[in-house]
Amino acid sequence: MTSLDKPTSDTDQPHLTDQQTAEAKAVTEAALFEAFGGVRGMVETVLPGLLFVTMYTINPNLHVSAIAALAMSLLLVAVRLVRRDTVKHAFSGVFGVAFGVVFATMTGNAKAFYLPGMLYTLGLALAYLITTLAGMPLIGLILGPVFKENLSWRTRNPGRKKAYAKASYAWGLILLAKCAILFPLYLWADTTQLGWVLVSLKIPPFLLAVYLTWVFLAKAPPPIDVFAEMEAEEEAEKARKAAATGTPAPEPRGHEG
Repeated sequence: MTSLDKPTSDTDQPHLTDQQTAEAKAVTEAALFEAFGGVRGMVETVLPGLLFVTMYTINPNLHVSAIAALAMSLLLVAVRLVRRDTVKHAFSGVFGVAFGVVFATMTGNAKAFYLPGMLYTLGLALAYLITTLAGMPLIGLILGPVFKENLSWRTRNPGRKKAYAKASYAWGLILLAKCAILFPLYLWADTTQLGWVLVSLKIPPFLLAVYLTWVFLAKAPPPIDVFAEMEAEEEAEKARKAAATGTPAPEPRGHEG
């Protein structure tokens, strides 16, 4: 068993100084912003739906409102492309709006514009809960690569696995609570009522889930940088081979001028 596979216990984790704890919190905050798009990602998530319900409230024309929402989402992608920013969050908005437009136009029911997003939220809530019960909390799968720890938290960092499990349960329950509000409204509220409630529920539950994730991870052991470990093992292996053959060991990476 290599050092990369060796499991550890909670007692094996190093005690962190106040400075290290502060740095860990800062890294966690940056990783969450990267994974979930930050303030700009939230704005891009809200704008198309906000435009749809605003236009439909002023003039209940399904086609005009749907086209405007789709155009807004495409504009957000175009801005990111021009600025050469990552487009994954904007593209997800385009797909969500496009499915909403298809549902609404096919059924002739403006409320159906919101149905794909609501179904996605329900599916995501169940995914968070089911993967956590299965021992593979979804938030860990999402954030593991961001923290450069991949899946090391599953066997080598039990304290971090517990934090991911708590965070995933929080996400699942918060999203389920959101669905418990929206699906009854879909049945009896009109399009504008549902739309404004949905827009108002876009950011607050998300911020609560992100905040709880930050709290759980900030208190957890630091991530294990498996990429740095693999590089260190490669360098050590090169040094062993160099020592065996009597040739000079190659200079470690990161020391070039």
